[in-house]
Amino acid sequence: MEAWLDAGNVPVRNFLDGEFSEVVEISPAAVRDKIRVKMEGCYACPVRCKKVVKVDEPYSVDPDYGGPEYETLAAVGSNCGVSDLKAIARANELCNAYSLDTISAGDVIAFAMDCFENGLLTTKDTGGIELRFGNAEAMCEAVELIARRRGIGSILAEGSARAASRIGKGAMEFAMQVKGVEIPMHDPRVKAALGLGYAVNPHGADHCANLHDTLFSQSGSSLDAFRPLGILEPLPADDLGPRKVSLFRDVQLFRIAQDSLVLCYFLPYVVDQIVDILAAVTGWRTSTTELMRIAERTLTMARLFNLREGLSAADDKLPARFFQPKRNGALSTKYYDREQFEKAKSYYYTLMGWDAKTGVPTPEKLQELGIE
Repeated sequence: MEAWLDAGNVPVRNFLDGEFSEVVEISPAAVRDKIRVKMEGCYACPVRCKKVVKVDEPYSVDPDYGGPEYETLAAVGSNCGVSDLKAIARANELCNAYSLDTISAGDVIAFAMDCFENGLLTTKDTGGIELRFGNAEAMCEAVELIARRRGIGSILAEGSARAASRIGKGAMEFAMQVKGVEIPMHDPRVKAALGLGYAVNPHGADHCANLHDTLFSQSGSSLDAFRPLGILEPLPADDLGPRKVSLFRDVQLFRIAQDSLVLCYFLPYVVDQIVDILAAVTGWRTSTTELMRIAERTLTMARLFNLREGLSAADDKLPARFFQPKRNGALSTKYYDREQFEKAKSYYYTLMGWDAKTGVPTPEKLQELGIE
């Protein structure tokens, strides 16, 4: 987390700031040294990525609920201005117990804190809770209120977009979401194509069916994994030109293929290996081309569904905050270029066989995919 904070990627106080001096208190090393019991994983998995933690005071955290990894450490931690590791572990336990997503929960609470500090919410609205950045106790209490839909939690439980509409008074400015889904803990001002992915993914902001630009900015295992798709040269993380957009599209489709096969992203498969695995398990004579075509059909069907339900290219957008620099830290003089973003979005539509302006799949593309 320290390195990502230095790069500007770690969100701080609802994606406003780039400085968080307490970051070492909520780093993976701090988890390991202070509250971790062991590591676990899914059956037969060699990765063992599940942190198991235990806390006795001032909160009691049950090891069965696991422990916070990066997204959670940032979402209910730095993005809420909270540096209390035990409180973060408690919030993680509550979210898991109540079946809440920790990214959305953390973002919604950070949104509420931003509203509170800007006078859009008061203690009258929050039931006396000082819902300010850095208030660890208030953050944990907010998770409970959301889960039980009590008081301000009843509004926040709807997500930041609907909550902002309810609160009014310009609250939408503080809602870090796309299509009603909260932004993951990675900043588009650092990872340009990731921001494009947040905007155009049919289900909203998603860092998984997406491209993390920093992994492709230099030679290494990530680049090697996609060589079978003709991706050979690294590209700068902040680049959003045609080659980067093409790279994003290919990686996005490959991730959708992995989702369709129910394969974990944490295993470093090369593209060809997934073809081999599928053939070995099913006996199908398949290929990389067929996998990518299936993913393209999946994505286009999702696009058609959204269009039918009233979404359009106007909904493929990012929160305005990303088009501004952070108040301090690594990105205090850098922001996401809106003109570059709009050009990249149009080019992505073109690559997908969708209308360059409206994002509507063309009749020819639908016939090609067999879904006319």
